[in-house]
Amino acid sequence: MTAEEEAARAAAIEKARRIFAGPITFLKSAPALEFLPDATVPEIAFAGRSNVGKSSLLNALTGRTSLARTSVTPGRTQELNYFDVGNPLFFRLVDMPGYGFAKAPKDMVRRWRYLVNDFLRGRPVLKRALVLIDSRHGIKDVDTEMLDMLDKAAVSYRIVLTKADKVKATDLAAVLARTEAEARKRPAAHPEIIPTSSEKGMGIPELRAAVIEAVTA
Repeated sequence: MTAEEEAARAAAIEKARRIFAGPITFLKSAPALEFLPDATVPEIAFAGRSNVGKSSLLNALTGRTSLARTSVTPGRTQELNYFDVGNPLFFRLVDMPGYGFAKAPKDMVRRWRYLVNDFLRGRPVLKRALVLIDSRHGIKDVDTEMLDMLDKAAVSYRIVLTKADKVKATDLAAVLARTEAEARKRPAAHPEIIPTSSEKGMGIPELRAAVIEAVTA
């Protein structure tokens, strides 16, 4: 990386830090499309299987301790949760309901699929989805289903590895390489993967900058 590129990267990270240090508030939960807020500003959606650490990452990203509720009950969040960023309003974060809940009733899984698929296909202000993958496991079959859904909906997405502090450096490098190889095969995927740790703060500044880049692209 050249000195100019390094300076630009540092500036982007600082810009994103300032934005996320500003006002961020919970707007509403939408159990169905008719409850979505008006599509007036860019949106960034977060997707991930149950217990991947999505709520913890959202809290770390926004520098809050309880913006997104964390739960030990997989599949508990079955709504699209909206958060306003900025005053005046700049963009919105969308916490999508977790997937891969093995013990959930079939009708709940069916409702999840309809809600998420209709949201992805019918939301013109959705700038990017961030798909969270557990570093300890890599891409699972349920994750592949989500990636397929995003590809078919032609929604630009980026894979984010969570809990990167829970694996050895060599194992993290291996899962990162496998994930990058998978992303390169997919038409709607961003080629670069961001490893993160909500507990240690690893990758959080870079993720903030990636969000702002997607919002303003």
